[in-house]
Amino acid sequence: MRADGTLELSVATVEVPPPAADEVTVRVEAAPINPSDLGLLLAGADLATATVTGAPPHPTLHATIPSAGMRALAGRVGQSLPVGNEGAGTVVGAGSSAAAQALVGKVVAVAVGGMYTQYRNVKASQCLELPEGTVAAEAASSFVNPLTALGMVETMRREGHRALVHTAAASNLGQMLNRLCLGEGVALVNIVRKPEQEGLLREAGALHVCNSTSPTFRDELTDALVATSATLAFDAVGGGSLASRILACMEAASLAQGGEYNRYGSSTHKQLYIYGGLDRSPTVLTRNFGMAWGIGGWLLTPFLQQIGPEGFQRLRQRVAAELKTTFASSYTESVSLAGALQLEAVAVYALQATGEKYLIAPHHAAEASR
Repeated sequence: MRADGTLELSVATVEVPPPAADEVTVRVEAAPINPSDLGLLLAGADLATATVTGAPPHPTLHATIPSAGMRALAGRVGQSLPVGNEGAGTVVGAGSSAAAQALVGKVVAVAVGGMYTQYRNVKASQCLELPEGTVAAEAASSFVNPLTALGMVETMRREGHRALVHTAAASNLGQMLNRLCLGEGVALVNIVRKPEQEGLLREAGALHVCNSTSPTFRDELTDALVATSATLAFDAVGGGSLASRILACMEAASLAQGGEYNRYGSSTHKQLYIYGGLDRSPTVLTRNFGMAWGIGGWLLTPFLQQIGPEGFQRLRQRVAAELKTTFASSYTESVSLAGALQLEAVAVYALQATGEKYLIAPHHAAEASR
């Protein structure tokens, strides 16, 4: 990012050093573009100003960052930052340690950042060895979404809630969470924005699906909350009034189940965590949900720190075992590194729209392929 407020994205050629004794070299074959990658990748730039110069394999994209955004990004000025939280590929080189040598030729998943690259040196202990027969595209999203879904359910249990509410529920993550909750007998209320998303989840076995754009949304959500006793919500939207509407429906559901009148509202605690920012506008609260409530942020990394190395390893092994079932991902487009910088591709994946998840295939020569 330049001091004049210009974002510059490029594909650079750098030399990959030999791996250290406890490292392996991964030939990265697939890496997803997650919402959590876009903040670093696009830095809040105004994409209407974006231009691309240079031909593949080394295009460069420029876009203007609004002045308000520059104040928050001052620490990035002049830095070249690699992008890509996670990915998967084949181990093609290894250091001298037994742990590193044991991974040669294996397909592994890695989440150490800087995964939008053809080759990446990582510690052997950071690799998730995948079951035989797994290809990189199946394993590319082995960390962020699966561990987030597991983290939501574990947070529910740790905090003493009985059921969950999830927004943007037709996303890859939402579909994983639905499969996970169905398998574990956890009641889940899915909130979507379109009728086709309702149909998608119902076909997948979802029992409670509410469309936030429906004129009867409040009544439908309240009924689902009465049926499930859900008092914990994870919100991927963040901005606008949806969080407030969910809390209000939780309050209405609690009051509908009876109890003595209290001028301060229900004594049942209602908790909402914002973990995404599909809507970047301010979060608007209308205080009609009593006094027993809380709103906070939820991120995967702090959660993993809370459960410690043993808990993290337990969840990782479960993901590996259920990668083709519970934690399966789907993608609508696969692009090369150069293809990810083309304006047509950026315009789509920057929207973070449900059903438009992109996968980067660093070794693909083609700019884009379905």
